[in-house]
Amino acid sequence: MSSRRSRSGSSRITEDQINDLVSRLQQLLPEMHNRRSDKKSATKVLQETCNYIRSLHREVDELSERLSELLENADTTQADLIRSLLMH
Repeated sequence: MSSRRSRSGSSRITEDQINDLVSRLQQLLPEMHNRRSDKKSATKVLQETCNYIRSLHREVDELSERLSELLENADTTQADLIRSLLMH
């Protein structure tokens, strides 16, 4: 699996590499980033990552729905303006 190869070309990912990746993930999560000094297990970080991604998907769905409603209720000029803003 080439996607799992390290930069050195070895086919196995090391425990240090996994720990580094988990640490990077932890820094990307808003709730966990603020508590960087607290060392969390890889399992906890992965669970929180999945939860965060799900919440982002819900937020995107809600915003898309709101945008659709705005476009449906807007007159042609307003709808064109909103669409042009989205394209930039």
